[in-house]
Amino acid sequence: MKNETNIEQLLEFFKALADANRLKIIGLLAQKDLSVEQLAEILGVSSSTVSHHLARLSRAGLVSARAESYYSIYYLNSERLESLSKEILAEETLPAVTALVNIDAYDQKVIRNYTNTDGTVKALPSQQKKLIAVLRYVSRDLEPGKRYSEKEISQLLEKYYPDYAFLRRGLIEFKIMERENGGGAYWLAEIGERPANNNT
Repeated sequence: MKNETNIEQLLEFFKALADANRLKIIGLLAQKDLSVEQLAEILGVSSSTVSHHLARLSRAGLVSARAESYYSIYYLNSERLESLSKEILAEETLPAVTALVNIDAYDQKVIRNYTNTDGTVKALPSQQKKLIAVLRYVSRDLEPGKRYSEKEISQLLEKYYPDYAFLRRGLIEFKIMERENGGGAYWLAEIGERPANNNT
């Protein structure tokens, strides 16, 4: 049970860093503690986008905040980052984590081509293989084992692309996400059930 918990924590670590802007935030906070507004100005994105990224990094235990006057000042949890890095590189841990992450070079290339600098999707590819890669990308904020309402799913997907209904249908069609009959609940499919990258 302890090993499974560690794997889940490390998987969350990988997911938290699987974004260019979040990596930039980590780099900036490694140099200096900053507010949301300062990070937004440096990165050239909106404050809401920065807050979204910080929430993800916070869930992974990589950043924390302290209150200063009217602002929340974020700082890097260096000890946590160091301990997770050691765990990831452990001989008994690395194979299991890399198998779960399941991020290949093809997906990364597609995501770079079809996303904006703030992480939103700028266009949906017509080719199925590329579309599946984008759908996997927009599903990254879904937590394994958690059930979501249709409203919650729509709100999560709308952050990436205005036509969230299309994304929702695609996630179901390609079995990246599952739903209860009638659409009462949605959840992330098991990794083993996700579609292969078949070029059609």
